[in-house]
Amino acid sequence: MFRRLGVWAVCCCVAALIGGSATEAQAKKLAGSRPNIILVMTDDQGMGELSCLGNPYLKTPNLDRLYAMSTRFTDFHVSPTCSPTRSAIMSGRHEFRNGVTHTILERERMALSTYTIAQALQSAGYTTGVFGKWHLGDEPPYQPENRGFDEVFIHGAGGIGQAFDCSCADFPPNRENRYFDPVIKHNGKLVKTHGFCTDVFFRQALGWIKQCKDGDKPFFAYIPTNAPHGPMIAPEEYKKPFLEAGFDGSTAARFGMIVNIDDNMGLLMQKMDEWGLWENTLLIFLTDNGQSVLRGRKDGKQIPLYTAGFKSGKGSPYEGGTHVPCFWRWKGVLGEGVDVPALAAHIDLYPTFVELAGAKLPEKMQKIDGRSLVPLLENPKAEWPDRCLFVHRGRWPKG
Repeated sequence: MFRRLGVWAVCCCVAALIGGSATEAQAKKLAGSRPNIILVMTDDQGMGELSCLGNPYLKTPNLDRLYAMSTRFTDFHVSPTCSPTRSAIMSGRHEFRNGVTHTILERERMALSTYTIAQALQSAGYTTGVFGKWHLGDEPPYQPENRGFDEVFIHGAGGIGQAFDCSCADFPPNRENRYFDPVIKHNGKLVKTHGFCTDVFFRQALGWIKQCKDGDKPFFAYIPTNAPHGPMIAPEEYKKPFLEAGFDGSTAARFGMIVNIDDNMGLLMQKMDEWGLWENTLLIFLTDNGQSVLRGRKDGKQIPLYTAGFKSGKGSPYEGGTHVPCFWRWKGVLGEGVDVPALAAHIDLYPTFVELAGAKLPEKMQKIDGRSLVPLLENPKAEWPDRCLFVHRGRWPKG
């Protein structure tokens, strides 16, 4: 690890796995299979903030159930902060190649030359929707409706109510009300919503998925939540159990935000059952970086919060900032309760989705840094050549 001019980098390598490699027939099995894709990504939730991964304070039964049913990438890495991770997913490139080196000050703007994964899926006949946190530029050319999304339901900036002395700012009414009843941009128009922000995003996404499920096109639903990003605000019914257990208000609210996410994941999975979507839909859950809060208070004393044994958290190039949960569920297609130890990352989602969708990429577009995970989805013991992943942390303003 080294530091130079405000840039941190870490090189991670993994040896090729021992075992049989995928056969040619297996390698083609998922290519072009064209599943619906639902990608849920929470904000600032660390590897240790799930009960299935060892948290002693939180109970997340729905995500625990998803974990048990999923193929899990156990060495999956993202960038240390919000916008960089999002740009890597959208572009298949390391964030510093997209011009995204920060979360504000115009460094959150993803290069307009980027051919996004949403555009690639559109070209393959998918309908696309985003519900929640975009955070890749608030100016019109950078907005998701101009980057490949048919349905757009987002807040502004990097968090509901955020405002900075630059182009990155949420809609003014949200600066006072924050996470309840937010004003949202829906297909170019500002609308007043009702409820807690995570509930609002999932409710809207589910309504859109219901419309799409019987259509003649597969769909890509991207649900990047604003929670549990600070400030720590949660509905009282979610905070109350943790306050009664002796936690301070901020920690109780954070835990409540995570339990609320878990409830919404449970609702999503319930609707997938009702609508018969599991057999033709790939559901992915991950987080955008490590947890942002490492200490809390319980019974009046400061305590370290559970981090799954990783050093540091959000904003750090150590594993606590980059190593995140990553669960993939596709009933009858992917293994259940299967761990994939191969080194994988956010940049791999783009080529994976492209291969699954059978998309044809244009000749003139950005070079993809990622690698398709399809061979590992088909055979977790497939040969996976060594490679290095670079984690960038350069939080300087526009020059």
